[in-house]
Amino acid sequence: MYPQEYIQFLTHFHGDRDYFECHEVLEELWKKTDSGNKDSSWVGLILLAVSTYHHRRGNYKGAKRTLEKAVKIFETPANLGLDFQQLNNLLSSRLALINTEAAYTSFELPICDPVLLEVCKKSCASTGFLWGQESDTANISLIHRHKLRDRTDVIRERDQSLKMRKGSE
Repeated sequence: MYPQEYIQFLTHFHGDRDYFECHEVLEELWKKTDSGNKDSSWVGLILLAVSTYHHRRGNYKGAKRTLEKAVKIFETPANLGLDFQQLNNLLSSRLALINTEAAYTSFELPICDPVLLEVCKKSCASTGFLWGQESDTANISLIHRHKLRDRTDVIRERDQSLKMRKGSE
């Protein structure tokens, strides 16, 4: 049906509102299935999660930049079990909120596939979160997760990539 990583993305997006984790799980899927395609629907969802993460933190510039990229990707519908007309309307309204620097509010993606929705709700319940609950904006580890994580592997990978590029010049 749908990749497990996508189910996890939707579970986090609508359950614990861990948008950082949304990015992480879909990035792995994107690398496995469509790596290098910056117009992939997976990239669009990653950008949406990143934008929402920034918006919640009050980083309106980052939220706007990433959401504008996602909007362009979603001009082309994909088979993700989402209502793309509603999704595009939602993204436009979110962009308007960001442009006026309105405070973050939780929202739901327009899932139109009832089987996908049921699978995601069950997944969410199994994690101990309620589907559609509001974001816990008092949870500092959730809000500022990127500052609190161990970046050793990321830094090592970037250094190796840089060395490889320099070696091929």
